[in-house]
Amino acid sequence: MENNKLTEKEYWDQYWQKYSLPLEVSKSIKNHFLIEILNTFDKYLPSDNTLSILEIGGSPGQYLAYMHKTFGYEISCLDFSSIGCTKTLENFNLLNIKGKVYQIDLFSEDLNLPLFDIVYSLGFIEHFSDINLVIEKHLNLIKPGGILVLGVPNFLGVNHFFLKRLAPQLLSKHNLSVMDLNNWSFFEKKFNLQTIFKGYVGGFQPSNFNRCEKMTVINFLLLTLARLFVFIFKKRFKGLRKFNSKYISGYMVGFYKKPI
Repeated sequence: MENNKLTEKEYWDQYWQKYSLPLEVSKSIKNHFLIEILNTFDKYLPSDNTLSILEIGGSPGQYLAYMHKTFGYEISCLDFSSIGCTKTLENFNLLNIKGKVYQIDLFSEDLNLPLFDIVYSLGFIEHFSDINLVIEKHLNLIKPGGILVLGVPNFLGVNHFFLKRLAPQLLSKHNLSVMDLNNWSFFEKKFNLQTIFKGYVGGFQPSNFNRCEKMTVINFLLLTLARLFVFIFKKRFKGLRKFNSKYISGYMVGFYKKPI
């Protein structure tokens, strides 16, 4: 199982350590890219306070807070990072939200969780080499007829052009084949999933490649260009977010119904 992972626990412990709380996503935040993603949740998820939802790799719970406040769901988080789980519990307390946190590896043989009406992950499945196995683990936690939601950042196209030069180490921690929606048909057929919606969303998102692991003259010029794009798309051209493809979009998402 370990060979399936492109990142280790220590990576995520360090990643979550830097986050300041409380933290939640909201449409009131002036982030048009985020709003486009949240719009897909609003459009394709049912509003029913009797439903339960689990986020896999869900630390520190900012999206679960949105799920609870928007749809009324009973929320739970699964994460194998001890620091991430601690942050999630603290975040729920600060937001005055009731939620469960399971600190366990999704691939653990001792995984003994209840089934949920909805299971989702955002920025998770692309960190594994065996996508069918990861999807199967998601589905094992969903009730028959329940909903599976998958969200993945897109590092193909123009994003890949910048990232392979500015952040090759970051790129190496991602399974790029997952970022081509055409490849999702393999697990859709394998698990007989009913597609509710599948597509690229958010439009061009230059903050995806606004980073640099090693400063060189060329990288400085590329980073300057990336930050110029960030500034321009933050102030202008918001309407261009409606145009989506694997060559320009910053994110991709799929909503599925599990067979009964």
